[in-house]
Amino acid sequence: MRDARTDVLVVGAGPVGLALAIELGSRGVRVTLIERNDRGGSAPRAKTTNVRTRTHLRRWGIADKLAAASPFGVDYPNNMVFVTRLAGPELARFTDAFNAAPARDNRYPEHAQWVPQYTLERVMLEHARTLPGVDILFGVTLTESEQDNNRVLSRVVDIDGREREIVSEYLVGADGARSRVRELIGARMVGRAGLSHHYNIIFRAPGWAGAHRHGPAAIYWQIGTDGLSVIGPMDQGDLWYFMPGGAKPGDSLSKEEAAALIRQRCGIDLPVEVLSADNWTANELLADRYRAGRIFLAGDACHLHPPAGGYGMNMGVGDSVDLGWKLAATLNGWGGPALLNSYEIERRQVHQVVIDEAMANYAIFVEPPPVEIEDDTAAGEAARTKLGAAIQASKGREFATLGTVLGLCYQSPLIAKESEPCPEHISEVYKPSGHSGCLAPHAWLDDGSSLYDLFGPDFTLLVAAGANRCEVGKAFENAKALGIPLKILDVPSISIAELYGASLVLIRPDQHVAWRGNHWEDALAPAAGHELALA
Repeated sequence: MRDARTDVLVVGAGPVGLALAIELGSRGVRVTLIERNDRGGSAPRAKTTNVRTRTHLRRWGIADKLAAASPFGVDYPNNMVFVTRLAGPELARFTDAFNAAPARDNRYPEHAQWVPQYTLERVMLEHARTLPGVDILFGVTLTESEQDNNRVLSRVVDIDGREREIVSEYLVGADGARSRVRELIGARMVGRAGLSHHYNIIFRAPGWAGAHRHGPAAIYWQIGTDGLSVIGPMDQGDLWYFMPGGAKPGDSLSKEEAAALIRQRCGIDLPVEVLSADNWTANELLADRYRAGRIFLAGDACHLHPPAGGYGMNMGVGDSVDLGWKLAATLNGWGGPALLNSYEIERRQVHQVVIDEAMANYAIFVEPPPVEIEDDTAAGEAARTKLGAAIQASKGREFATLGTVLGLCYQSPLIAKESEPCPEHISEVYKPSGHSGCLAPHAWLDDGSSLYDLFGPDFTLLVAAGANRCEVGKAFENAKALGIPLKILDVPSISIAELYGASLVLIRPDQHVAWRGNHWEDALAPAAGHELALA
């Protein structure tokens, strides 16, 4: 292999690395994306692409492609059904978990979607390959990196043992929990590891969808005398997944043992073909730093938490969007140190809140059910009623996450300060706010399009009806002098002042509010944070 030069070298071609390649490639940045594996197999970890991630896909022009790739149709009910076992009685039910119903909602332009992670990766990979300047190399492993003030020199090796060097302006480790990039910069994961251990079994099961009485769902949670496990359909071809707890570190199951465990826990005596049986560990870990000079971390490389709430993969995509536009701005000449420094400042805030939410959900375990929980007796029925009520009262917060997915607001030198504090965060409830740092409130336009569709790729100045046009002119001239791309946006069909609480609103490339007000000079005042100049 010959030596190569690129703007950004990204290590890891999962959803986080692909998102970064797309964000950068869409902005004219040269990207080399390397991945040591072939990203094949049938065992995805994530299965819910949430509202925010699909909104990013919409901005990239591929949300419809993901919808079309849904294995059971995009309107497949994202229900969470609690049962004693799949063949047994129902205990509780939560419908439309994570806002996955495709009905239009005024709060966001894209619903969530239940879809295997490998399908999401395929859609993202196909799009990334269409972008000029994006080079994707599988079977390539990063071995070493060193940097100076001007560039990063990385050594890589392919599956045939051929070595080469890649020179880049920046390096990003999106290489997961065992990140080589994190190791190279000396960052440490801080927190608690090994909270619990679980099997992850993928199997083919013809006839299983009709072998129970609970109807379609994304996950069936089994809480019976055998303990807690989850099971559900995964893909066409009668593919299912099964995840029981109780594994020990280093444990493994043969395919025969896994098949027997599935039939035992589910109570369905039909043939199953086990395709894979691995295990995973729940952790609560956060990197002590996300950056060393020109090298950054994103996704699982810098944060790990239990999957309770479906945040992990989606949060990693959010990392790539935040870092991506900031790297692109810097490489394109209108960003600067304050912009790149804000990546860790802003994303660490989100990571900590989300980890706390995931841990709160993870901690809500129903007490072991009484021995009569599966009995066909009055005592058994009473036990199931009591347990179902407890589940209904406690587990809903795990599936109603819109306040966390959309409602977290940044506070950083790139966000104007306001006299009033940011809105209170309530995980189950999302109340759109135009407060600086928050996600831009959404609205549908008369023609059926989204307000977000009109935002520019870089900064956008929303202008309310009746706004002072001299103020708009000042903003435009300031942006021009600083070399910052700025789109001026008037939307007569909606009330910007009512929706955002100001006549002028500066929207960042990631759709967060940077500043709002009625006089442009206020955006540059020290109290508002002069770093809005992005120097």
